[in-house]
Amino acid sequence: MTPPEPQASHAHESPFKGKTGLARVWNALFYSIAGLEAAYRHEDAFRQEVWLALLLIPLALWLPANGIGHALMIGAVLLVLIVELVNSAIEAAVDRISLDRHRLAKRAKDIGSAAVLLALLNVCAVWTLVLFG
Repeated sequence: MTPPEPQASHAHESPFKGKTGLARVWNALFYSIAGLEAAYRHEDAFRQEVWLALLLIPLALWLPANGIGHALMIGAVLLVLIVELVNSAIEAAVDRISLDRHRLAKRAKDIGSAAVLLALLNVCAVWTLVLFG
């Protein structure tokens, strides 16, 4: 009979884990702000999409639509920013591992880019359906 495995703590998973409760939420807020700042500073596509969002979100509120339509239009725009952040994180992680050309690195980056493209096409579809559907 084998002895039961000891319960793993978060500290064994990563030296950066360990905060709980409100301290974790507070720290996560600042990590998230730092991530947004880093993306804006270092990622041209994210910066362009932020400016696009700053144009489209007020426009969505101004255009004739009901509350759900406004929410869908704004949500579609915010989804582009979310997907771009994930894509940028994938690209940074791949580049951290190696700057050498590799088919799997290319695949990861291409798939991330495809996700952004789909999010942008989603904006077009949602806005068209809300405004003209």
